[in-house]
Amino acid sequence: MTQPDTTTTPATPDDPGFRIERDGAVATLVLANGLANTIDPGLIDRLVTGLPTITEDPDVRCIVVRGVGRIFIGGADIRVMRQLDPDIYLAMRRWTVVQRILESAPKPVVAAMNGHALGGGAELALACDLRILHARATFGFPEARLGIFPGAGGSQRLPRLIGPHHAKRLIFDGTRLSADEALAHGLVDLVADDDFDAVVATEAARLAALPTATIGLVKRAVLEGLDLPLPQAIDEVEDRYVMANLELDDAAEGLQAFLDKREPRFTGR
Repeated sequence: MTQPDTTTTPATPDDPGFRIERDGAVATLVLANGLANTIDPGLIDRLVTGLPTITEDPDVRCIVVRGVGRIFIGGADIRVMRQLDPDIYLAMRRWTVVQRILESAPKPVVAAMNGHALGGGAELALACDLRILHARATFGFPEARLGIFPGAGGSQRLPRLIGPHHAKRLIFDGTRLSADEALAHGLVDLVADDDFDAVVATEAARLAALPTATIGLVKRAVLEGLDLPLPQAIDEVEDRYVMANLELDDAAEGLQAFLDKREPRFTGR
């Protein structure tokens, strides 16, 4: 997915376990934390600090998250988890903070699962707006096979996505789904094989060209209204963001373009 004019900017002077690549309005977060691309407290802290540089940048209109090699994100570092230390587990649970940063980003976020997405990798993917899985990769929550469970968002997002019964079955059995099975379960939106990078680039460019500020409002409206009674969600949450949308340049552009019978030129503002 790298283009000739792509620039790479490390979040810190030393190796942070990830890098951020920019290609026009698309920013790609490339996670590369060791051979298995695992999650540890240090990586989490650096992501919490580094992610706002792209989530809050108005010139970034789509974020892509991907790994390297055959692994998207390999889950938690078992050597860290084996200590069964409550303080370490609390530090690891800050992976939910990383997820919330992406989930609440005021622009679309794509999980480009270039390889296996297991445990914490699957949890992160569920917090993204579009999920693309490589055809030769697997997706799942194998934690129960280790006597633990997906406790960094997975046990809550998964049942909200596919229903509690199916979610429990996948978690109980530690099922690793093939790409086609994950697609059938509604866990991913697209599966791509040798054309994976091209599909990711096309989808990211398509999303970046949309009225992304409006998309940001939609994301906030959905998140805030999800657990409210329907009348309250409509009268309070939806109403607030409908009014906020009126102030966007893209709302004026989209409506005027319709009247002018031309394609809109959205700026994400």
